[in-house]
Amino acid sequence: MTQKEQRERLGRNDLDLEDALIDEAANTVSEGAKRLNRKWPELIVTGLFGGIDVGLGILAMVLVKQATGSEILAGMAFGIGLLALKLAHSELFTEEFLLPINAVIAGQANWIQVFRLWLTTLVTNLVGGAVFAWLIVTALPDYHKTIADMALSYINQSSLIVMLSLSLLAGATITLSTRMQQGTSNDVVKAIVCMITGLLVIGASMLHGAINAIVIFAAMMAGADISILDFLQWFGIVIPFNMLGGLLIITLPRIVRTRRVLWAVRKGSISLEELEEQTS
Repeated sequence: MTQKEQRERLGRNDLDLEDALIDEAANTVSEGAKRLNRKWPELIVTGLFGGIDVGLGILAMVLVKQATGSEILAGMAFGIGLLALKLAHSELFTEEFLLPINAVIAGQANWIQVFRLWLTTLVTNLVGGAVFAWLIVTALPDYHKTIADMALSYINQSSLIVMLSLSLLAGATITLSTRMQQGTSNDVVKAIVCMITGLLVIGASMLHGAINAIVIFAAMMAGADISILDFLQWFGIVIPFNMLGGLLIITLPRIVRTRRVLWAVRKGSISLEELEEQTS
């Protein structure tokens, strides 16, 4: 029996590919197309709530960090914000890599829609996060030093290569976390993934432009010695490498793995509806 015949015997689809990969392609293309085709009001509000939901995680992180001094426990507490993102169906900037790009490659959207999604989500994440940061600083004056110390640890890196590596890791980690959660409907599993992701991103002091920016905003409001220029220089380095981490480390290999399915949908050999039926 040839490899092709063996795959056909073991699978339940007509695309000569493992069923799990068919499922991945169908789910990511469908979800990516939904995100890319949102109208402006839904897109803006979703991004704003993304910043607010992450702000909730940052609040939990700051409280635990001051109480315990532990980055690991603070990271697990931050997972509450990532879980809020999922349960409230809001979005964080680096979640927007794998799903939308799969949708574009499958012909369900275009690159203009991708850039619209990226820019709008990033800006609205920052605006929503800044509002929540102001509330944290106003309500919790006793926590200003903890916030400032955390923000300065993000800004002041030992070297450029360390900064770039931490940015790449953050982008890859959040993008992979999104894919893992998108692959299950079990809320308990999603919660576990969120806690582990928070532990890794915060516990390892990774640099994530949208998440860390909210802490930096709060620190600036609390009087930390961080100028707008300091923030812009930091942000201008971290965001591109967050994108590279999510796109090159996580998204590109998965596109290669499911490329035949994506291309079949794009060429019309199989419709998205037919693809979804094969996964049911």
